[in-house]
Amino acid sequence: MILTVTPNPAEDLTWHVDRLRPGETHRVGAGASRAGGKGINVARVLAAEGHDVLALATAGGATGTVLADDLEHSGLRHALVPISGETRRSIAIVDEATGETSILNEHGAALSPSEAADLLAEAARLGRTASVVVISGSLPAGLEPDAVASLVAELIAAGVAVIVDTSGPGLIAAARAGATVLKPNRDELEAVTGESDPVAGARVLLDAGAHIVVVSLGAEGLLVLDATGAARGIRARLPKPLHGNATGAGDAAVAAIAVALAEHPELRAAGDADSTTDTTAARTAMARRAAAWSASAVLMPLAGALHPDHAALEAEVVVTALEPQESA
Repeated sequence: MILTVTPNPAEDLTWHVDRLRPGETHRVGAGASRAGGKGINVARVLAAEGHDVLALATAGGATGTVLADDLEHSGLRHALVPISGETRRSIAIVDEATGETSILNEHGAALSPSEAADLLAEAARLGRTASVVVISGSLPAGLEPDAVASLVAELIAAGVAVIVDTSGPGLIAAARAGATVLKPNRDELEAVTGESDPVAGARVLLDAGAHIVVVSLGAEGLLVLDATGAARGIRARLPKPLHGNATGAGDAAVAAIAVALAEHPELRAAGDADSTTDTTAARTAMARRAAAWSASAVLMPLAGALHPDHAALEAEVVVTALEPQESA
């Protein structure tokens, strides 16, 4: 079983416009509303691909009720930790003319000390029964990075692979806790490491204690580096970029990484001196699928779904080895 943990879920609201003109009034078709947040998006992808997954999140207020109802209606297996604050909303405006998506993310309600403790305890309890735990999205106020790092360390010690896709102090804290995989995008990586070069930034997280770092580069694909250094770094990308709604692209990549860790436990030992040819092949396959699933998600109107042609896209992904000292 794969467990996804979404500390700061949202009701995702999406509208498509012919052309977004700032400062003007737009007439649009009916928008879409669904339970969202990065971990929930990851869980949707995994469930649709036939994997055993459980989505853990918080929920509170009227928006939390909407979120809970949508999860129930969708059939996605889930567990919710009640909170007193209002679950946040996330608004995406897709400009059909340019293919660009503008997003307004509410911060989300702060968790009380008891609510944060309840979420972490439930994540630890459920996580110990999982093969892979994914912790995705922003950390709400009241959920401290060090507390999340303690959860990561506890699960790693129990033999569970842990993927963390967050930003800010939580990212470096997870690295120090020995997270199996960290999945920042280029901007998140630069913000936390101060390195504008993604390869250099990934090495900062590896030096801090992470085993594998996967860096999303948008239309340029992704990078995968592990604790053995640049010699084993790889780049995966499609020959040409796809245009659409990129909201859930990173989440689709995380879903692919989770599947790889569940199917290939040897990936969890990335960085060991005795890494085998099989491990290298599994890492390459993970990069190829993550790039394909990420690109596939761009073609879908809502986050948490893959385009039916994602397998064909996987065959088109170009994977190349990074040369020593190469930057992105």
